[in-house]
Amino acid sequence: MEMRGALARLRRATGLPVAFGGLVEPGRRRMRISELNGAATPALRGLAVTSGNGLGGKAVALARPCAVTDYSLSRQISHEYDTAVAAEGLRSVLAIPVVVRRRVRGVLYGALRTAQPLGDRTLNAAVDVARDIEQTLAVEDEARGLLAAARPEPRTGPAAGSGAESGAGSRAGSGAGWEQVREAHAALRALAPRIADPLLRAELLLACGLLTRSTPPSAVALAPRELDVLAYVAAGATNAAAAERLGLRPETVKGYLGSAMRKLGAHTRGEAVVAARRAGLLP
Repeated sequence: MEMRGALARLRRATGLPVAFGGLVEPGRRRMRISELNGAATPALRGLAVTSGNGLGGKAVALARPCAVTDYSLSRQISHEYDTAVAAEGLRSVLAIPVVVRRRVRGVLYGALRTAQPLGDRTLNAAVDVARDIEQTLAVEDEARGLLAAARPEPRTGPAAGSGAESGAGSRAGSGAGWEQVREAHAALRALAPRIADPLLRAELLLACGLLTRSTPPSAVALAPRELDVLAYVAAGATNAAAAERLGLRPETVKGYLGSAMRKLGAHTRGEAVVAARRAGLLP
């Protein structure tokens, strides 16, 4: 789980002995503390923090980092959660909101058991960890959006099984509909390596397979990155554009494309795409 890993990174980056956090509940104005790292008691686990209440609720409401030097004595926050905080023995606490597309999605906390100021260095290190989670959530949001767009709508009516539409004309892979499928296929393949959630990553790769046409298994075995590059070439991307989207250097993309062409027995980019489609490797 990404939150669990983030708390371990927060402790390493800041040197704070205790870290905890959770995600905002969908459709509600509260977050629930689901993960603890370095805690001595379970007092904070499962605590529901309402927007505006306590330190974390203040961070949610303001969508910005907040900190207190002595939690129980602070006049900058409300004190609905003092019992749980005191049970864990926390004094100095910071709360960093995780914000994706201007919406608070969660909160990371770091804390000391002594009352002392938490300096800018500590706060900035915690913010950097939150930014990492924000990027991960943004990528996963994009992946889910692409998955939703890539799922085919059920076809009804006589045309669904007619030879005219399901025969050679459809298999030719032409038209605006297929271009959208190819773009979705390329985007999904590019996102998959960046997904932290293993179940979502597996679903993405499954969707990639569903987007390719139903043909017998290919005798040609392309490496994942070779197929990633070829998917972008099939969608009309240049080497430079494919490199930018895949986070690779243009010469690396050129190398993968050349290797794919050799395996497919193709002499040009276009021939490679056609051969890959015939083999059922591309939509």
